[in-house]
Amino acid sequence: MYKVVLVDDESIITEGLRRVVDWAAHNCRVAALAQDAASGALAIRTHRPDILFTDIKMPGEDGLTMLAGLKGEFPRMQIAVLTGYRDFEYAQRAIRLGVSRFLLKPSKMDELNESLAYMTGVLDRLPPEGEAPPPPPGEEDPNSFLVRRAQGYIAEHFAQRISLQDVADHCYVSQWHLSKLLNKHLGQSFYDQLNAVRIRQAKGLMAAPALRISEVAERVGYADTAHFSRVFKKLEGVSAGEWRNMHGGSGEQARRAEARRALDSLRFFSGRSCARRQNVLCCSHPQRGSCL
Repeated sequence: MYKVVLVDDESIITEGLRRVVDWAAHNCRVAALAQDAASGALAIRTHRPDILFTDIKMPGEDGLTMLAGLKGEFPRMQIAVLTGYRDFEYAQRAIRLGVSRFLLKPSKMDELNESLAYMTGVLDRLPPEGEAPPPPPGEEDPNSFLVRRAQGYIAEHFAQRISLQDVADHCYVSQWHLSKLLNKHLGQSFYDQLNAVRIRQAKGLMAAPALRISEVAERVGYADTAHFSRVFKKLEGVSAGEWRNMHGGSGEQARRAEARRALDSLRFFSGRSCARRQNVLCCSHPQRGSCL
């Protein structure tokens, strides 16, 4: 029998579906119910269902990314979307990602039965093992969608302490699956991609002469300047200081900025000393030092 997982933040929906649909008539059984994307993902990885009924507009969740993640990691799984929103464009995008059916809540029994008949029919035609066929013309490859989402997340959060797990959670896939996708589509590991983004941003920041190398490193996400220096030299072939000197005279500007800071500091202390001397000379108190 085909295994089914039901996901919706309203338990009355999942319980209602479990009770009212004649699953056995479609050679199906309900393997698990879930109330949010996290528990749904856990149920899917635990039971590896053949069919999924899920809401995609649950609070705090990105439904399209979740769909792409599920379809990319489990390409044979048939997905029927349950939603209370009449959003045609959203439905079209979901279908392009490989969703089998898009059902408005509350769904009629004939619509549910038609969806099950269609999805079980697709499963019947699939070979028992092996990869699902490539997306047909007009359907977006969910894995390409996921890679773009991962790149977008890295570009937005590169300055923070992010891990492969953080990006995988954002894309609703396992670490293993995301790592495989990045290597296949970009030819880079997650950390190669993250370091490339950070060093690219660092080169832009080094055009500002007032920023020290340590400050640049911190701004692009490296807590350890020595680690930043090693990564920079590995990717660029020269040290960060050498790169700065080679591009637009910024190294000379940095030295001038450092000199100006030192001079300003000297002037500050010199000014205080001058003020003290004036107080001493103008004071009529017998102990002249008491004005200091």
